[in-house]
Amino acid sequence: EVQLVESGGGLVQPGGSLRLSCAASGFTFSNYRMSWVRQAPGKGLEWVSGINSGGGSTSYADSVKGRFTISRDNAKNPLYLQMNSLEPEGTAVYFCRENTVGYWGQGTQVTVSS
Repeated sequence: EVQLVESGGGLVQPGGSLRLSCAASGFTFSNYRMSWVRQAPGKGLEWVSGINSGGGSTSYADSVKGRFTISRDNAKNPLYLQMNSLEPEGTAVYFCRENTVGYWGQGTQVTVSS
């Protein structure tokens, strides 16, 4: 059974940092491109960042470029999203997604508020 389980969300003040993790199982994680996608309250899904299967190529939405860093550990199967300089607009449920078949996690809530 394929599982993607996000963790690391929470409440953080503006300007703060969080590191999200996504534990993958049930498929060969190292073979697949992965992404982080978020959904803010009352809004649609927004792609945040992507990483290729080997981890050597990454891409970011303009809204997070320079502040967020995506990475992966193909030996241990987690996907990460380091989020720095968080802004209130970053409040959302963050999902990890496998790009080819379309597996999704259940999401982790990030709230940026003072």
